Amino acid sequence: MIADTFIRRPVTAIVIALVIVILGGICMFNLPINQYPNITPPGVSVSTNYTGADAQTVEQNVATPLEESINGVKGMEYISSNSTSTGALGVSVTFKVGTNVDIAALDVQNRVGIATPLLPSDVSRLGVTVRAKNTSMLMLVALYSPKGTHNITFLDNYNNIYLMDALLRVPGVGDITSRADNFSMRIWMDPEKMASYSIIPQDISAALNEQNVQVAA
Repeated sequence: MIADTFIRRPVTAIVIALVIVILGGICMFNLPINQYPNITPPGVSVSTNYTGADAQTVEQNVATPLEESINGVKGMEYISSNSTSTGALGVSVTFKVGTNVDIAALDVQNRVGIATPLLPSDVSRLGVTVRAKNTSMLMLVALYSPKGTHNITFLDNYNNIYLMDALLRVPGVGDITSRADNFSMRIWMDPEKMASYSIIPQDISAALNEQNVQVAA
């Protein structure tokens, strides 16, 4: 019946078609258009390290207080955590699509601050890092020396000093996970000599902390 109306009234059909074209042209300039629209839910990452603890200890003493405090933050969809045998903890908080990730990160930071007094002293001393980032990896970059003139230690140090800071300043980059190692010192203790001097590992650690002082000139 509607088709018969447009067939018998061609002027009406032309007018309606022109109106639809005009409205489409107006909407085309007013609707937001993004090259990369936000179709994935935003996420906030919480990470820390409990030195010397196993995965179960980290889960019970660090992950549980943080999850209980963060759970229920405004706009949150779900929360997940991962504890490793090296004492590292990563908590991923996923929010609803369209949530302002900066405000979400601030809300999570406030919840982490509430849970901080409940954490072990070693974790509180190292601190808990909160970053607005997605859990999925966007890009992987590998460094190598084409002619073999630089070893892995040089490339690791170059990456930590120059590349990471430059990439973190790129708009849209939430965080960078580097496999490069920083310069460090490893100490092997001799139990027999320690017993002869009546010292324990904490004494050696305290002596290292005392000597490891950086004073500005």
